[in-house]
Amino acid sequence: MSSLLSDLNPQQLEAITLPHQSALVLAGAGSGKTRVLTTRIAYLVQTGQASPHSVFAVTFTNKAAKEMLARITAMLPINPKGMWIGTFHGLSHRLLRTHFQDAGLPQAFQILDASDQLAFIKRLMKDLSVDEKKIAPRQLQWFINNAKEAGLRAAFVTVDDTFSSRLLELYQVYEQQCYKAGVVDFAELLLRSYELLQRNQILCAHYRERFRHILIDEFQDTNTLQYQWIKLLAGVQAAQGVGAAVFAVGDDDQSIYAFRGANTGNMKEFERDFNISKIIKLEQNYRSHGNILDAANALIGNNANRLGKNLWTEEGKGEPVRAYNALSDFDEAAFVVDEVRALRAEGIALYDMALLYRSNAQSRILEHSLFNAAIPYRVYGGMRFFDRQEIKHALAYLRLIANPEDDNALLRVINFPARGIGTRSLEQLQAMAKVNGISLWAAAVQQSGGQDSLMLQEGSKKTLKGIAGFVQRIVALRERCATLLLPQIVEQMLNSSELITHYAKEREGAERLENLKELVNAATSFVHETGNDSLTEFLAHASLEAGEHQAGSGQDALQLMTVHAAKGLEFHTVFLSGLEEGLFPHENSLNENDGISEERRLMYVAMTRARRRLHLSFAQSRMLHGQTRYNVVSRFLHEIPEDCIKWLQSQPAINTFNSKAGNTKPKEWSRSTINDLSTYPWRMGEKVVHAKFGIGIIVNFEGTGNDMRVQVNFENSGIKWLLVEYAKLVTI
Repeated sequence: MSSLLSDLNPQQLEAITLPHQSALVLAGAGSGKTRVLTTRIAYLVQTGQASPHSVFAVTFTNKAAKEMLARITAMLPINPKGMWIGTFHGLSHRLLRTHFQDAGLPQAFQILDASDQLAFIKRLMKDLSVDEKKIAPRQLQWFINNAKEAGLRAAFVTVDDTFSSRLLELYQVYEQQCYKAGVVDFAELLLRSYELLQRNQILCAHYRERFRHILIDEFQDTNTLQYQWIKLLAGVQAAQGVGAAVFAVGDDDQSIYAFRGANTGNMKEFERDFNISKIIKLEQNYRSHGNILDAANALIGNNANRLGKNLWTEEGKGEPVRAYNALSDFDEAAFVVDEVRALRAEGIALYDMALLYRSNAQSRILEHSLFNAAIPYRVYGGMRFFDRQEIKHALAYLRLIANPEDDNALLRVINFPARGIGTRSLEQLQAMAKVNGISLWAAAVQQSGGQDSLMLQEGSKKTLKGIAGFVQRIVALRERCATLLLPQIVEQMLNSSELITHYAKEREGAERLENLKELVNAATSFVHETGNDSLTEFLAHASLEAGEHQAGSGQDALQLMTVHAAKGLEFHTVFLSGLEEGLFPHENSLNENDGISEERRLMYVAMTRARRRLHLSFAQSRMLHGQTRYNVVSRFLHEIPEDCIKWLQSQPAINTFNSKAGNTKPKEWSRSTINDLSTYPWRMGEKVVHAKFGIGIIVNFEGTGNDMRVQVNFENSGIKWLLVEYAKLVTI
């Protein structure tokens, strides 16, 4: 027992040795959360307060569950197989396998993962003759999963428009088909197991009696149904101190998954529902130096309705947080490259450095600079820019514009977005091309013109119409792009291919749309860097960046990832780029309830990934949709105390802003020159329209109240200063 409880701080010891009662442990970043959870289980078993079979521990990832099991078995000489430790989905599956008959499932029921579920939905829509252009399969998938995660069967979903009514009808049919096929999707696992316990009182009483200790990891990430499931399993007696003790560990300051349904309010509900008299706060941090923690504490302190904690460390202040004021996104990327080289020269391994960004689309310029500098990198939890699905689809269309005889490109997009051309039809088209010794494009042209009867034998009118429509689309695209510049070709392709329309319908489509728009920036940058406007050369450049310099497994490589992907990780050095209003915090957050607070929590998570060094950077100008956008530094940078941050001023060696009025260097923003952002109704780079001067971009502003004025770069009139009170500008 002495070895089990050694080297614990007082708060950790208090949490681990709590008597049989429900508790909320507020565990800050780097405070030893996993150790507290696993040691609590080992302590209960070793002191005889619990048997391994009476413990029910749930977390969110298989990786975390495996780590918990490994640590517990290292502490105790027990067989872990009998313990109920796993993810919400994993434990729900275990419950349903054990009681499949009571759950109304066949013994050999199968689980549909996300891709299987999507394929199932596509087949169902095809059988019902539902046009995928009107209802995207992924959109229906999101609707179904969102309803289930809220605990709602189709019969209990309420809708208020025609489109949602149609989705609800399809949800009802989907439920029936899944029941007939004996399959369950991921969302169904939890919902079905919840319904099982709710409906079968005897079974529910059995598990309440068995699981006397329920432990929950990452409690701030639970959604509504998950919390209701835990409450049901614990029983109402638990709130009165009788029955199961629920030990919830989480951090409301790290709740960053609202888009997945996570409800940070569950922590306060738990505090009320289970009569929690005291919250144990784990505030001693074993990861970061003091300046990093002071900066993070000050930042998150601006959020309202927190449970409240303040991280501290015995490691000393360490180096100040560094903030870099870059003239452009290229300058920002160059800064990162230089710092990475310097750190590498000091002996810091690349794998112990992370480059974080709010949006995946930001990685393109960073990847390009690392590629040119021959610095190995790896995109963690995702793909490199030119390897992403939507980018590969876009490049395939561009390859067909450059050369329609490209069979691989044609096969990738002839039925994407969907136009009714199935696998069998493609096989026949390939057979036709092989027999006649021609390319797939030539075969498609012949087939669309009715010059061959091979496919007419089995092909439907929908298939033939789809092939003809594809051929016409590519021919028209090639004609329109013949006289366009490279960035214009990319824009034309994105609009004409319907890729934008397709991804706009997806639940996670916003990120893919940002990546597609970033492809326009890539083309613009390519022209500026090389002076070459050739589509063929640009495609070769994209292939080289996609195919070379990929860090192999085991190779030392810089880690690139979104802030969301960085949750749970830590690094010696962290670079956080793109700290500009509209980018971080993201502009979408302005229209969302609690949006800015969630963005601030995301920033807090990013900062607390760093152990020793933290670099924050923003760019005064950034290429967006092929145009230069001028930015205001993120409000989050202003929330960091001056005594723990060191500002690095960039040298104005480049000038990225060109207008019809001549070269104009953007204002050099610094901490002392920017007033409270809330006093300004406009943001830098915003597109506006004026009754007389037409469309323009805001490139500067100053003053307050009646004296406030903005500087606008108008497309046809050049740059003008206008008093806001009289300008009557309208945002586009």
